[in-house]
Amino acid sequence: MTKKLYVGSLPYETTENELKETFSKAGTVESVKIIIDKFTGRSKGFGFVEMSSEDEAKKAIETLNGQQMGERTIIVSEARPMTDRNSHSGGFRSHQNFGQRNNY
Repeated sequence: MTKKLYVGSLPYETTENELKETFSKAGTVESVKIIIDKFTGRSKGFGFVEMSSEDEAKKAIETLNGQQMGERTIIVSEARPMTDRNSHSGGFRSHQNFGQRNNY
């Protein structure tokens, strides 16, 4: 069973091939995805690596977390499940009469 890892504090110029090569030292890499800003086309400085097993994922965390990659110290941890980004918890309040005029 595969295990997805979060990789943060990546140098912005890191490629997916470089990330795969780095994580291959800990085991079999199933997939790599660096998150790209949709407006600038530039890396956001984090991504995800999917290892082929739980043991390889643990080894990757133990050996790579806190290591230097380029001029940055990377963070490697288990990826958390994605949360619902459409919830209105970001300060926007939904009102029943939103957009309607009140005639007092």
